[in-house]
Amino acid sequence: MIKKFTLLAAAAFLVHFLFVFASEKYLPETHTNAIETINVESEPAVSKQVVSLYDSLQLGKLELSSQAFEFAFKGYNALLSSGKVKNPDVISIVDFSLPSSKKRLFIIDLKRQQLLFHTYVSHGRNSGKEKASHFSNEDGSFKSSLGFYVTSNTYEGKHGYSMRLDGKEKGLNDNALSRGIVMHSAAYVNEVLVRTQGYIGRSQGCPAVPENLHKGIIQKIKGGTCFFMYGDDKYYATHSSYLKS
Repeated sequence: MIKKFTLLAAAAFLVHFLFVFASEKYLPETHTNAIETINVESEPAVSKQVVSLYDSLQLGKLELSSQAFEFAFKGYNALLSSGKVKNPDVISIVDFSLPSSKKRLFIIDLKRQQLLFHTYVSHGRNSGKEKASHFSNEDGSFKSSLGFYVTSNTYEGKHGYSMRLDGKEKGLNDNALSRGIVMHSAAYVNEVLVRTQGYIGRSQGCPAVPENLHKGIIQKIKGGTCFFMYGDDKYYATHSSYLKS
C-alpha cells in the first residue's frame, strides 16, 4: 500500500508540475496565443523557466552553449518589450562557439516547448575556416555579424527561396539589410563535406542552411521572429545593449 501511495503521489506531483510550467507565461498577455515571457535575471542568476527548457530539450547534450541560450532570452525579452517581435512563439539560435562541423542552428517552438530544427549553418568566409572567430558589420567584409535580428520577408533570389534578416544592434549588425545578409540554402552546407574535409563551406556572411531543409526552416521562422547569432566574442558581449538590459 505504501509503495502504491508513493507512486500515486509522484504521478500527482508530476502532473501538477507540468500544469504549472505550461501555464506560466513566456510572452505578454496582449498576445492571444502566446505563453508568458521567459524572464532571464541578471548574472549569475538564470530564470528557472529557461533552465528547465534548456534541460528538458537536452540542449546541453546537443552542445548548445548555456551562455548562448541565456543571452538569447535576454535579447528575446528586450525585443518583445520594445514591440520588435511580431511572432513570439519561435526563437532561433546560431551558436558560433561551435565549429561548422557541428549542428549549430537551434530553432525552438516556445509555445509547444519543442526543438523544431537542429542542423548545420554556415558562417562568413572571412570569419574563419572551421570556426567563426572574426565578426564584422561592414559591407564587403564577408564576415558574419553577431547579435539579435528579427526575421523579415521572403523572396526568390539567386539562391532560390530566401529570407531577409533585420539586424537590431546598432554598430554590430544593423547593416544586415544593406549588406544583403539573408538566410538561404547552399549546396556547401551538408554533412558530406563534414566527413570529407572536416567543415562545411562558407558564405559571404549569410547564415546558409542545407538545401533539403531551407524551405521548412524559413516558413517556420519568417515574419518577425527572434533570430540570435552567438559567438565566443568579448567585444560583442560587452557592447550589446540587449545583453545589458
